[in-house]
Amino acid sequence: MPNIPYKNLDGYEPKHVLDAVIARRGGADKLMNLDRILLHSPQIAEGWAVFFKKVRTELTLDPKLRELAVCAVAMLNGAEYEFHHHRPVWEQAGATAAQIEAIHHFDPSVVDTARFDAAERAVLRLAIEMTRQVKVSPETMAAARAAVANDQQMLELITTIAAYNMVSRILVATGVEIEKA
Repeated sequence: MPNIPYKNLDGYEPKHVLDAVIARRGGADKLMNLDRILLHSPQIAEGWAVFFKKVRTELTLDPKLRELAVCAVAMLNGAEYEFHHHRPVWEQAGATAAQIEAIHHFDPSVVDTARFDAAERAVLRLAIEMTRQVKVSPETMAAARAAVANDQQMLELITTIAAYNMVSRILVATGVEIEKA
């Protein structure tokens, strides 16, 4: 049971906000429980849609590294909902079954050199430090810079980790449940 009830959408206003969320999801029957929480505030739902569309679909950052960061943040924060929805995206971007299993049972104190290459390990270290300590060590920052092509991708990686920390905190605090099939 969520800590904030899922929004009843009968007669929802402003209609243009609901219509935009429905269009983004591809139909009213595809609305997610997260949408039904966010729609309690039309301003948040509207801004969320714009921002996360850009993060998910318009960055130059390698999608495999982006989704690795998202899934790592999800597991670090105990946001199973986030992992559930991003695991397939990460898999489509090239994650292996072994990598998915490793992140699903993520131990941030263990460096997994068998399943993750140097760039992926750098992304994991950055996600761990940003999530757990906020401040990032110079060594981790240098490794992350080496994992991406340029400053734009570095900012995109940092922003992705920060953004999905926000997502996971909202998911956990509100108690959003994975949709029933």
